[in-house]
Amino acid sequence: MIFSSWSMGQRSFKSYQLNGQNLEITTSDGKVVLRPFDRQIIETQFYPNGVDVLPLSEAVIMAPNKVEVSAKDNGTSISFQLEDGIKAEIKKKPFHISYFYNQEKILSESKGYFDADTLKGFKFEIQEDEALYGGGERALDLDRRGHRLPLYNRAHYANEEFAIQMNYGMPLIISSKKYALLYDNAPIGFIDVGERKSNELSFETIGGRSCYVVVAGSDFKDLLYQFTTLTGRQPLPPRWMFGNFSSRFGYHTEEEVLSTIAEFRKQEVPVDAIILDLYWFGPDVKGSMGTLDWYKPNFPHPTQMIDSLKKEGVKTVLITEPFITTTSGKWDEAVEKGVLAKDKFGKTYVYDFFFGETGLVDVFDPKAEDWFWNIYKGLVDQGVTGWWGDLGEPEVHPTEIMHKTGTADELHNVYGHQWAKVIYDGYKKDFPTERPFILMRSGYVGSQRYGMVPWSGDVNRTFGGLTPQSQISMTMGLSGVPYMHSDLGGFVNSDLTQEEVTELYIRWLEYGVFQPVYRPHAQEAIPSEVIFYKGEAHDIVKKYIEYRYKMLPYNYTLAYENAKTGIPLLRPLFMEETDNPELKNISDTYMWGDAYVVAPITKKGQRNRKLYLPKGNNWYHLWTGKSFKGGEWVTVDAPLDQLPVFVKGGSIIPLASKKLQTIEDYHGEEITLQIWRDNSEATTSRTIYDDDGITSGNIENKNFQLIDVMSEVSKKGMTVSLALSGNYSGAPKTREITLEIHNVDHYPKSVGIGKKKQPTENCDMGYDKKNKVLYVTIHWDGTDQKVYIIDGKVKKK
Repeated sequence: MIFSSWSMGQRSFKSYQLNGQNLEITTSDGKVVLRPFDRQIIETQFYPNGVDVLPLSEAVIMAPNKVEVSAKDNGTSISFQLEDGIKAEIKKKPFHISYFYNQEKILSESKGYFDADTLKGFKFEIQEDEALYGGGERALDLDRRGHRLPLYNRAHYANEEFAIQMNYGMPLIISSKKYALLYDNAPIGFIDVGERKSNELSFETIGGRSCYVVVAGSDFKDLLYQFTTLTGRQPLPPRWMFGNFSSRFGYHTEEEVLSTIAEFRKQEVPVDAIILDLYWFGPDVKGSMGTLDWYKPNFPHPTQMIDSLKKEGVKTVLITEPFITTTSGKWDEAVEKGVLAKDKFGKTYVYDFFFGETGLVDVFDPKAEDWFWNIYKGLVDQGVTGWWGDLGEPEVHPTEIMHKTGTADELHNVYGHQWAKVIYDGYKKDFPTERPFILMRSGYVGSQRYGMVPWSGDVNRTFGGLTPQSQISMTMGLSGVPYMHSDLGGFVNSDLTQEEVTELYIRWLEYGVFQPVYRPHAQEAIPSEVIFYKGEAHDIVKKYIEYRYKMLPYNYTLAYENAKTGIPLLRPLFMEETDNPELKNISDTYMWGDAYVVAPITKKGQRNRKLYLPKGNNWYHLWTGKSFKGGEWVTVDAPLDQLPVFVKGGSIIPLASKKLQTIEDYHGEEITLQIWRDNSEATTSRTIYDDDGITSGNIENKNFQLIDVMSEVSKKGMTVSLALSGNYSGAPKTREITLEIHNVDHYPKSVGIGKKKQPTENCDMGYDKKNKVLYVTIHWDGTDQKVYIIDGKVKKK
């Protein structure tokens, strides 16, 4: 029988002391250290007897701030208070730790640290009405209670609505009680979220770092700010990332690449990047993985091809994998330089997997990092703009493998994390002004700080595959990873025809407009690119892609907000209406930023949709303008060309005024401010972010502009105020600002630019009587400006 040290009754309190701002508690079986990082973040470490040092954290990058603390012995317990922050209560007998924030208990250990021989970790109590999110990427309910989640990154090929183990796991739980609990330990194991015991949360791994971190928030936005301060925030991605990708498995030749982009341009479908799957380095699926160089018979002029694409405003993205097969062009070099993972005798570990006999790049070995990065560097020098890191779990990772810094099982879950770091650090060193694009499917807590853009793996090309995608993105956003997205249209084709998947294709690509990355991708039997569809499917999807491009200033501003605060782009409804228990497990409807509510259609033949609209605001149907009251469930029509999308009353949404074919066409000189006037919202505002779209470090170096817009509604009309701050190289000297004001019932009496009493006919404006939209265009030099709109009245006949 296996016993834990706690279950044998061996842990008892002995003494405590304050060591600086840390509380150190001596117990019968070790030492507990409570270490504040800030007033809302506290780490609890356990050092078993005989252990003096814990492994370094892979997740945490924050250095502890100076925090005022106090410790008080209450006889039966110790109170450890962080000034204006978390309080820990340590009960002496039985030994037990609880955490409080704002006078409310947020978390309690049940057994605390345990060592059950093969698995070690911590156990906590689950509160009765608590929803628990997180654990990384899983196709499950948003609330993970009742599941035992493997902590072993592994692809679930052709997944649909249920997949308990996927590419990107995290030892992290986020609670509806507004705290995050990070088990700061990378080795393989499990999170048991009340499956074995309904009131117990258990983190279990094979060893490693015996500690956890509690992060408390006053609300979810505050919680995410604190958590991403601890683990790092996503750098601002290149602006072109918010455009449309041309991608499939895969493009076989240079001619195919160029002709595909030519067809996008011919049909005037916007596109900004093309992704080349594994055929760029070989003619077949098997045999060439690891060559990591152009297959010249099919790609004879790669530099010229890349240059031709650049002239069309299209970026080239290449797939790479960490496997070097014995038949690849790099095998001998990799073995000679010793950059592959080893066996226990120090020899290159060779094994079989789907793509051939292989070795694995040891990204934990500095010499392997340099070798791998220099390959990327050479391709960047050729003009490659982005990277797709595939199979990075790693997909096959035998337990016997030894890496430079540990075993396969100790490092498996952070392999993709470290791989992204290799590329990110390489750019910092050799291309410091460029923002890298790093598409990967496997990572760890904090991988966002390396610019990783993950996707949800090889999902089935079915409505079942579409169904969990909003939940997956939502969960990852709550976990600090903002750009989780899906292969739009679904990847795995099960002998279906293009006609059979067309409705699914339309619905998935409609949804994709309101997910972080717009990247259709699939097995090539059925096209993923809209240019190879005809009729209704082509027209609907093209229209939605154009709307995606129109939203660029809004989406780019969301990216800025995420880089500054950690708030994700795709958000659960409960972030908008925090204390409504009915929303705790809703993931099929979500917020896109703060202005939109989106309800994907995930059933074949579905032509209406029931959804909830958060209280506190009126909501307007994006496509019809119809008004709905917040705080109610509504059912709306959803014809094939209408994704149910609603806009919050009072919202100010920045849009591109010009029709774009590529993100490079956008320079911030022409912006439409779409204002959803709502008389119940007296004052609303929006800060819009603008920079050159490409240079790394713009936020840190203050190389950007902010446009502050305020709308004030009164009984007589409304006023729109504009103000500009900051600057960047190449910023527009003037901007053409178009106010697109919805819900204006009548032609205005007057519209004044800079002064109230200015005749309407002197303004550049128009009025759409049918849709009740007023358009006012001004040429703005950046000085503070007000536009005064005095409401008109119905003319008597």
